Formats: sequence, C-alpha cells, structure tokens
Amino acid sequence: MDWLDALQWPAMVITVLATWLVGSASAGRRKAGFWIFLASNALWVAWGLHTGGWALVVLQFALAVLNIRGQAKARRAEQSQTPARAEAG
Repeated sequence: MDWLDALQWPAMVITVLATWLVGSASAGRRKAGFWIFLASNALWVAWGLHTGGWALVVLQFALAVLNIRGQAKARRAEQSQTPARAEAG
C-alpha cells in the first residue's frame, strides 16, 4: 500500500476530531476545530487527486468555502456583541 492510499485513514480521524471540536462549548476549541477541518479538507483533496475521486475533491473545496464562510459570520457576530472599548489617553 502506497502512503497516499493510506492517507484516507488520518484524514478520517482528523475530520472526526474537527467535528468534535466544532461542537464544543469552548470558543477556543471551536476555532481549533475550524483549522483542523481545513487540514482535513487538504488531506482529502490529496487523497482524492491520487485516487481520481473528483467528486470528493470538489466536495472538499465546497466544504472549505462553507467553513470559511461560517467562521467569517461567527467572527462578525462576535464583534457585534462585544462592546467597543474606549482607548485610554
């Protein structure tokens, strides 16, 4: 078995870990889950390119875009809830 063939297993484990972290109540864990999801997308793309799984490659790009969109919306919502701090001076 070539190492790219075996890449599906760490990609799967990382995807499950990211899913667990994104579902956390902790903002830090959710943010880590976002970055880990992007890493899993990259692993799946590498494996999909190697195996000719073009639908999987397209899916991973779509999921990455949706994750980035969700992170941007969460950041905007967080900023709108945080009161502006007056600068001392």
